Amino acid sequence: MLKKVSTLPHQGTAEQAQRLAEVIAKYKDDKSNLMTVMQEAQAIYDYLPIEIQTVIAKGMDVPLEKVYGVATFYAQFSLTPKGENHISVCLGTACYVKGSGEIYERLQEELGIGGDECTADRKFSLAACRCIGACGLAPVLTVNEEVYGRLTADDVPDIIRKHS
Repeated sequence: MLKKVSTLPHQGTAEQAQRLAEVIAKYKDDKSNLMTVMQEAQAIYDYLPIEIQTVIAKGMDVPLEKVYGVATFYAQFSLTPKGENHISVCLGTACYVKGSGEIYERLQEELGIGGDECTADRKFSLAACRCIGACGLAPVLTVNEEVYGRLTADDVPDIIRKHS
């Protein structure tokens, strides 16, 4: 599955850039630490936009293609930012047969974004997951750590409003 790349402009701070520079300085002499640097960079920025991948590639003296390849191969890395409110819709079998696909579509319509995207104001991000282990509440979604169950697509506007 291809990962989406963020179309939002990267908005890092000077403090974040300094922290990343320190991480790179610590590991730059051993290219085998590339993944460690990427993990720490994601901890600093919450995702790995192309601008940060470029900084890592230059700092570690590796091709940008290698950084991008690692970022897209491993599920732990995200190329898109997470919103202040991260919505995850379960599309596992129990949820899907009870209508989670329609809920996911309604969220995309209401938020004006696709899956694995973030609203321009970074208030919301949306993703699908396969199972959160709450099949008895199907269909289910989470907003950050809050679980919503036994939903219909008509519940979506109220959930968004609650977190706006």
